[in-house]
Amino acid sequence: MNIGVCGICGRMGHEVLSVLMNRGHSLCAGFDAPSSAGYGKQAGSLILRDDITAVIGDISPQAIAECDGIIDFSAPAATMKLLEYAVTERRPLVIGTTGLENVQVSAIEKAAQKIPVLFSPNMSIGVNVLFKLTEIASSVLSSEYDVEIFEAHHRHKKDAPSGTAKKLIDIVKKNKDGLAAAREVWGRDGITGERTDDEVGIFAMRGGDIVGDHTVYFIGNGERIELTHRATNRNILASGAVLGMEYLIGKNPGLYTMFDVLGFK
Repeated sequence: MNIGVCGICGRMGHEVLSVLMNRGHSLCAGFDAPSSAGYGKQAGSLILRDDITAVIGDISPQAIAECDGIIDFSAPAATMKLLEYAVTERRPLVIGTTGLENVQVSAIEKAAQKIPVLFSPNMSIGVNVLFKLTEIASSVLSSEYDVEIFEAHHRHKKDAPSGTAKKLIDIVKKNKDGLAAAREVWGRDGITGERTDDEVGIFAMRGGDIVGDHTVYFIGNGERIELTHRATNRNILASGAVLGMEYLIGKNPGLYTMFDVLGFK
């Protein structure tokens, strides 16, 4: 495949580029902001590869037209610009950008009526197994089990809670009896009173170089279940994104997730 990467100068962009090369694909275009350190340079300089000659520049329909598809780990504004051109050029899109507003998610859903879009808050195969296990546990355990969610990331992450934590919240609320309209309690402070039955607690920690930890607690009387995923490098995210693009090529327009890639029902 000849793939474009949006947000290529970021941590995830570097990883995606490396995985693409290791899996025998080519980079046809690299996009990032003019303020990025690699802007205007050959993308190969990011991973010390002289054979990758695509020059990092602005998102453009001309560059997108040359690509078989685009993998996006950028920022919400860049994702929206990329989405517009991808629809114009009818190119499949893998979106791993987080921190999107509801209106931006709606724009992605609308674009998926015209092009194939794989949209996931986390491309890791392990995290998507965590999503599935959370779905199963939520549908089986009674309302007597309280649910709390914890996530931890590096000190540079700009949004909280993480997109993965938000997805876990959605899964719990959709699948656990009595929690469809549950209050989302973002940490606790002061005299909060006793915990209620219709709430889900969410806690975020930031520090150092933590790639990403997520735990879903199902807490009953006399026992608790902890479903945990810990990422120790970003390669797992990049590998999932490239696997997703390989799956997406040739698909009909639609909104896909990593569940589709992994064959989950």
